[in-house]
Amino acid sequence: AAVPAAAQCPGDLTGNGQVDGSDFGALLSAWGTSGGEFGADVNGDGSVDGADLGVILSVWGPCAPVVSSITPSIGPTFGGTPVTISGNYFPGTTSVTIGGVAATGIQIVNATTISAITPAGATGSAAVSVTANGRTGTLAGGYTYSSISSVVPSFGAAQGGGTVTITGAFLQNTTAVWFGSAPAQSFTQISPTVVSAVTPPGAVGTSVDVRLQTPAGLLVASGAFSYLAIVTPSWATLLDAVPDPAVVTDPALRAAITATGLAWRVKDTATQIEFVLIPPGSFQMGCSASQQYGCYSDESPVHTVTLTNAFYMGRYEVTQAQWQARMGSNPSYFQSASTQVPAAQVPNRPVERVSWNTIQGFLTQTGMRLPTEAEWEYAYRAGTTTAFHGFTGYLSGTNDDTLLGNIAWYGSCCGGNSGVQTRPVGGKLGNGYGLHDMSGNVYEWVNDWDSVYAAGAQVDPSGPATGSGRVARGGGWFIGSDGCRASNRGSAHPDTTLNYGGFRAARTP
Repeated sequence: AAVPAAAQCPGDLTGNGQVDGSDFGALLSAWGTSGGEFGADVNGDGSVDGADLGVILSVWGPCAPVVSSITPSIGPTFGGTPVTISGNYFPGTTSVTIGGVAATGIQIVNATTISAITPAGATGSAAVSVTANGRTGTLAGGYTYSSISSVVPSFGAAQGGGTVTITGAFLQNTTAVWFGSAPAQSFTQISPTVVSAVTPPGAVGTSVDVRLQTPAGLLVASGAFSYLAIVTPSWATLLDAVPDPAVVTDPALRAAITATGLAWRVKDTATQIEFVLIPPGSFQMGCSASQQYGCYSDESPVHTVTLTNAFYMGRYEVTQAQWQARMGSNPSYFQSASTQVPAAQVPNRPVERVSWNTIQGFLTQTGMRLPTEAEWEYAYRAGTTTAFHGFTGYLSGTNDDTLLGNIAWYGSCCGGNSGVQTRPVGGKLGNGYGLHDMSGNVYEWVNDWDSVYAAGAQVDPSGPATGSGRVARGGGWFIGSDGCRASNRGSAHPDTTLNYGGFRAARTP
């Protein structure tokens, strides 16, 4: 490859690859001029004089190598990539280093070309140096080491079908992805540093390498993915075996879900209602005041509740379409299109004007149930302790009532956004478990009879055996922000039907 004149050996006026007597003669023949045909003004000061002679004497001997490029210029961190180095003055080469580490397999092809095998190196750019005849030439940042930095999640179901995100340096133009020796079911280039892939089936209890074929070479993350025995309930169709980190952002919640051995996201096969898994755990149940509203007396005392069993919670409130498909009729008040809700979306509004007692028929037919009040609040909070659950930008939750519109359709009477109507489910940001509309839209019946809280710690509480009213949670389209708080409690006679009263189904695995 041609080397720019500026990069040639200083003092090699005759171009024979070394500074010697022929260059000294050329210098003398141009002495006192501006440089002459040989470019004898070595130091560039406009005249050929003693300063130029000093330069020639200082570099007397073979020219230092000049490194102009390396091809390919990107490779994996574990090395082993054949490369071609172009430049000049390579005869007599004794070593090639990349990032200060010696390359192997060095062959001098000709005066301007060397081939070599890259050593292992750290992710990022590295200098390429060639040493010949005791002199060294270097191309700063000439080579880049690429690698896989993370595979998330790092585990999945043995049956495959899970989506993982592979992140690393210089993953652009990935052409293949493998998990062990099995190719990914599919993969997508998200960005130059991110590739998503759908896992193939694997053996339970094994950890496999994740490998990407890229222009940089074959990148390997050793033992980066493990196959687990994830169980999908008999009534369900699998959607995602393990939690999506983009939805369940808290690593502790993801670990708790995976530890159950149950699939994270499924659909009830018969009704197509979507559920997500809520793992067992403990939390503080009761009063969570917001900036604008304190707690009511029935939200105290705050007490420790432990839920010992995982359960499935409907990701959305049960819709009008889902109710009508099973029950044959639609009792809802909001059955018409509006400026905000086009006709095609009306079936996705939550069903309302369903009493607690009427809901039992739906539950009996589908094998579902209502969550207990404790399960509902635990699922709402998703590890937070604030008045309103977490969401994008506020993952730890918030007490700020003015932010409620990010997660809820709530009362227009009270600074809300509902437009005095229900809205299609899932239109607002979900919580840490991936549940939507836990605040607002419609109040959600839960299983418990209404009662005062006990002061002591409780395990799997289900409320009293009898009572006059059943509990409803979460607020609704005409309720202010106080009713949408995590700890707020409502109740009504189980025969009550209201156009702001609906429900969210739960299922036992």
